[in-house]
Amino acid sequence: MTNPGGGGAHLDPAQTAALIGFRWEFHNCLFSWADALFELCDAVLCAPAPVGSVPSLSLEPVFRRSHGSLYKALARGSVDSAMLGCVLVAHRPAGWPPVFAVDASTWDRCDAETSPERGFYYSASKHSSGQPIVAGWSYQWITQLDWAPNSWTAPLDAMRIPPSADATTATIDQVQRLVRLLGDNGDVPMFVFDAGYDPIALTAGLAGTRAQVLVRISSKRVFHPDPAPRPDRTVGRPRRHGDRFVLSAPTTWPDPDATLVTHDPRYGDVRVQAWSGLHPKLHGRGRWAAADAPPIVRGTVIRVEVEHLPKPTARAAKTLWLWWSGPDQPDLDICWRAYLRRFDIEHTFRFAKGTLGWTTPALRTPEQADRWTWLVVVAYTQLRLARGLVDDLRLPWERPREPTQLTPSRVRRGFRLLRATIDTPAHPPKSDTPGPGRPKGTRRPPRTRYPAMKKAA
Repeated sequence: MTNPGGGGAHLDPAQTAALIGFRWEFHNCLFSWADALFELCDAVLCAPAPVGSVPSLSLEPVFRRSHGSLYKALARGSVDSAMLGCVLVAHRPAGWPPVFAVDASTWDRCDAETSPERGFYYSASKHSSGQPIVAGWSYQWITQLDWAPNSWTAPLDAMRIPPSADATTATIDQVQRLVRLLGDNGDVPMFVFDAGYDPIALTAGLAGTRAQVLVRISSKRVFHPDPAPRPDRTVGRPRRHGDRFVLSAPTTWPDPDATLVTHDPRYGDVRVQAWSGLHPKLHGRGRWAAADAPPIVRGTVIRVEVEHLPKPTARAAKTLWLWWSGPDQPDLDICWRAYLRRFDIEHTFRFAKGTLGWTTPALRTPEQADRWTWLVVVAYTQLRLARGLVDDLRLPWERPREPTQLTPSRVRRGFRLLRATIDTPAHPPKSDTPGPGRPKGTRRPPRTRYPAMKKAA
């Protein structure tokens, strides 16, 4: 270890002031049970081991209240999500590019029959009735990405999408809300999605928004350019679609509108091609059922071909197809690199669940889960702001690193010592005497049962 008794031995005044300012602004976003919620967030950061249960956090010295205050704070507390969103945007990394990953993760609550608003969602590790699905809550995060070769991200928004809501409409509203907070200064922000999202619906919904959309698409899709001009005195209905552009058939590809050839240390030679002004052939059903005629939604189709993957023995390199839409023209070098950086959000989900205990509490209501999710987002943000302020308390088998190159887990390892050197806006408890508890002889009625909702319903 380096400086075992350290923690703030070489504090940067500006960075320390930013962390302290963020903590005070976060406390201002809490209303009911504000001090208990704030100290619960500190307990998540200062716990020596990954969070295994919420009651165990009451044993941390930074949590100066009884264990009963933990669940009461989550049940009766109040978090101003709109104000907190402004605080997160104000403290986002200044030097990072305006590239944001959008992805959803499931909080599985398979046996929580008394928890409302549960739905069935895909799960790669758990199965139900032989299907890769679980019952629970779906949360969609938006995190800012960096070009640096590490797993750090900057979560700016987290939203629970109930099964009764349309996921695409909710995603459009979430992106528009964040774009308004970002303002009109600087480059146009780019939002990167995986293949599970509808690129055409996102493009149509964000047509008037100052945002770029980058979505991975299947190689089986078919697009069309605009049709050629009609000859004079032509009779009949005018054509809406030009010749077929089949992604899996190179013979249908015209010359690309833009081409980029570059070299990357991990992927070798990279060739990027783009065809602009393409649109799919939509039909009057589903999202476009109420429209008089299906719209023409234009965008740019991007093809990315690499020489080899970082681990060539694992699998063969596969051609990557992307859909881009937004103002101006796409920067091909940013597009293909932005999609590869999108996978950093998966590391954020893994750290939030495995270390910070995001999906650990057995909460009953989705409102309690919303408050706990915001606490986890704030805890991760504090770790990012504390990067460079804590010493490397490494394990014997870990390689030494500079304070500015620590991973989220290693920053959390030293946050306990840093917490002792910075102030806390939380007030001490008014009384340390436990409450009377539930009166003897009283019984609660059985709770209401809520079946998990299916999308078809």
